[in-house]
Amino acid sequence: MDTKQRASAEPEPETGAKPTAANRWRALYGQLTEARALLTTVQDSKFWKARNTWFRIKRRLKLDLVGPQPYWLPKLEEQTEGNLQQLPYEHWLFEHDFRNADRRRIRDTIAVLPQRPVFSVLMPVYNTPEQYLREAISSVVEQVYPDWELCIADDASTKPHVRKVLEEYRARYPQIKTCFRSENGHIAATSNSALELATGDFVALLDHDDRLSPDALFENAILVNRQPDVDVIYSDEDKIDETGRRSAPYFKPDWSPDALLSRNYVSHLGVYRRSVVNDVNGFRTGFEGSQDYDLLLRITERTDRVAHIPHVLYHWRKHSESTAGTRDQKSYALDSARRALEEALERRGEPGRIVHDIARSGLYTVRYEIRRPGKVSIIIPTRDHGKDVDVCLHSIFERSSYTNFEIILLDNGSQDRESLQIFDDWVKREPGRVKVVVYDAPFNFSAVNNVAVKQSRGEYLLFLNNDTETVTRDWLEAMVEQAQRREIGAVGAKLLYGDDTVQHAGVIIGLGGVAGHSHKHFKADEPGYFYTLQTVNNFSAVTAACLMLRREVFEQVGGFDEELAIAFNDVDLCLRIRAAGYRNVYLPHVVLYHHESKSRGYEDTAEKQERFMREQLIMERRWNTRTVPDPYYNINLSRDTEDYAIGASW
Repeated sequence: MDTKQRASAEPEPETGAKPTAANRWRALYGQLTEARALLTTVQDSKFWKARNTWFRIKRRLKLDLVGPQPYWLPKLEEQTEGNLQQLPYEHWLFEHDFRNADRRRIRDTIAVLPQRPVFSVLMPVYNTPEQYLREAISSVVEQVYPDWELCIADDASTKPHVRKVLEEYRARYPQIKTCFRSENGHIAATSNSALELATGDFVALLDHDDRLSPDALFENAILVNRQPDVDVIYSDEDKIDETGRRSAPYFKPDWSPDALLSRNYVSHLGVYRRSVVNDVNGFRTGFEGSQDYDLLLRITERTDRVAHIPHVLYHWRKHSESTAGTRDQKSYALDSARRALEEALERRGEPGRIVHDIARSGLYTVRYEIRRPGKVSIIIPTRDHGKDVDVCLHSIFERSSYTNFEIILLDNGSQDRESLQIFDDWVKREPGRVKVVVYDAPFNFSAVNNVAVKQSRGEYLLFLNNDTETVTRDWLEAMVEQAQRREIGAVGAKLLYGDDTVQHAGVIIGLGGVAGHSHKHFKADEPGYFYTLQTVNNFSAVTAACLMLRREVFEQVGGFDEELAIAFNDVDLCLRIRAAGYRNVYLPHVVLYHHESKSRGYEDTAEKQERFMREQLIMERRWNTRTVPDPYYNINLSRDTEDYAIGASW
């Protein structure tokens, strides 16, 4: 019985309550406690003591060069109520991590692969601690997939054990190639020295103190067989400490070009077609610390054949001297990343500037030069709620540095005299910029906005709720900067509740059956999942409570679908935009307050709930939201919560 079968065979609690991961682990730890007591008795025996002595002798004689396997299961005494956050990942490892029992299955699969790509693992080395160096090399030697070569370049290490270890492994394994630089040239030059040794179809980048999962190259080979023309492959990663304990898994999105311009989320394990690496002349000196980021930016300007493996195949070493231990470890790497981004914008013909978040090192925001300025038509549907509209319009006129806009106030049957007077006052106050369009029909969000678009004149359309209030003065510039780009469709913002917690920061497809808001109820200044909340990111959808796009894109996809009168019409619009080949993007530096559903109310009547369920069913059937994963949301994350918790796979 395999692990998944064992897990499903566990008895349910008699109370009928849903077992939590913590409860399952507590039950398991009880069994482990008994097993450890038995193991202690066995270890006290004379036979076991003799066995341990023999293994110590083997290690001294270097008869066993295989490094220790990571011990990810936490110690029993560490499991307290305050330390249960790690438990979901322990559970994920228990169900998904590589086991020795997998080797036979993998070898049988390898034997029938149509393609057997060769992977050249590049490992630049400099004064690596011996234990970590051995573990890194061993993690390649232990690969289940046999078609690899390990290309190690030593950057004139001053510690004598480095050459000794490298020559020792090279003597034992003919697939290991080494070169010893006579002068220290730093990591970019040393990586190029390793690249010169490579003859494989693909190169894989391995830091000298990190580890690969035993199935890392196999999973890449499988992907190459599925996508023979792929040029770039990356996978998920985690951290590993000095004891072999694994933590902090990063379950990444699929290819997200705009997220890459905010941070190097691809990082480990990066695998590149060698011919493409050679075409861009390998690593560039002068970009030390971010040489792989610079390489990736240049390669992905030549190819969009990028694939992601949603599995942890790389273990990033976390110790006092590593960048995994702190984001502030190497300031020169941050400068290199900024320059790599600046040069990328120049090569791509998209002039702009790079804003570095000093408080959060390693995070960047691209502020594009507006080369396609145009009028923004701000479309605000309302029915009464004049005071809300008044607050919204005051914030726009008083806090907007971009002045080329018009406001289409779509009055959908207002009857409140005070509201009507407020609307009239704004038309008189801003006669050339505020226009009221009366639309007397039953409320249909899609129809209302489609009508307003026909009455607008702007090159850019901004759909905005009447219960919003702008915060950032340059919010319109920031949205136009992105909306003007030919590859961008919908542009969204960070929307906050009145208590400065997140209402919206991008939409994830599949949450709750159809869609949910990323990082809902997080504090506005929290980093979110690996800084997703504070960086520009691609999402499948953004909310029409504040959504900008070019008029031409809106018309190309046919506007809002009026069959979706109330719910999910913005999600449907964004999915059609994505299907047309555009990318949708979330901007954390555009901030508004949003008093969600203040105008329309909640789905609190039988009629509203029936309508909501009907529209949800339309979305599920049209977009298969329950079965097709969102490409910008990893399949290992939960579909039940909006906080990027680890969950059951799709």
